Amino acid sequence: MKAYMARRLLQMMPVVLLATVMMFLMVYLLPGDPAINLMGEEAAVATEEQIAGFRARYGLDKPFIVQYGVWLKNALQGDLGRSFRNKEPVTESIAARLPVTLELAILSTVIAIFMGIPAGIVSAVKRNTVVDMIVTSFSVGWVALPNFWFAILLIMVFSVILGWLPVAGYVPLVQDPLGNLRSLLLPAFALGANYAAVMARQTRSGMLEVLNQDYIRTARAKGLREQRVILLHALKNALIPIVTLLGLHLGRVLGGTVIIETVFAIPGMGLLVIASIRGRDYMAAQGAILVIILGVLVSNLLADFAYAYLDPRIKYS
Repeated sequence: MKAYMARRLLQMMPVVLLATVMMFLMVYLLPGDPAINLMGEEAAVATEEQIAGFRARYGLDKPFIVQYGVWLKNALQGDLGRSFRNKEPVTESIAARLPVTLELAILSTVIAIFMGIPAGIVSAVKRNTVVDMIVTSFSVGWVALPNFWFAILLIMVFSVILGWLPVAGYVPLVQDPLGNLRSLLLPAFALGANYAAVMARQTRSGMLEVLNQDYIRTARAKGLREQRVILLHALKNALIPIVTLLGLHLGRVLGGTVIIETVFAIPGMGLLVIASIRGRDYMAAQGAILVIILGVLVSNLLADFAYAYLDPRIKYS
């Protein structure tokens, strides 16, 4: 198991390097002059020498490969630079916003698990019945439903009409745990419901394949209770594709909460990336995107480790 984990970590290194090169290049190629954008109103009256001095101060006048090399060297030492706009270390901005996105990611994943997996199990056990048709129909429809539209619908129903939950905003966990849950419940449900539908379909497919195996028939022939056969024998062997979805979901939430965080005014990583790109704050944008890239890769790496735990044949392949 240790050898498998070490091999997977080594395989991740070049992926991280390539991802950082592509990320840095995309930010570097953003239209507009960052010096003029960052100087704001001062740029209108600044001379060419002053603008050139601003570029030199922040290293914006150097070639791409030099800028990337300096940034990568500092990033490996834990220094992501300082924001061009507020002059604060980028690591502090990320440290303030990353826990918010992680909370949202974890809560939405829990919602997806508790909605999707039981629905998929019931659909597989009740195959070709009315229950199966209802679950399958809802799953297909929900996958096609845009999460931003569903988020607005949730706000209208639970915030505007019923008044049960806040329309927008975020309450820190340490300040008010109940208020924190109330502020994150709607955005987490808007994110988790879509993946619950995908997970229900995948769970149904995996369970149907496993339920036709010989060892399931043997377990039933031994007189084991049906609930024990389903939950202990069938579900564990159908979990591998579900683990894949969980890894993808967690990675997608870390990098794809921009719309949901905007709709609900949640100060997470998504809003940090958008604000940084709009303001041409290269340092903040690069640091935030780097953390998101690492989050996606780590979530997929954890999914691979879970594979090896669930199916020992994988770590020996």
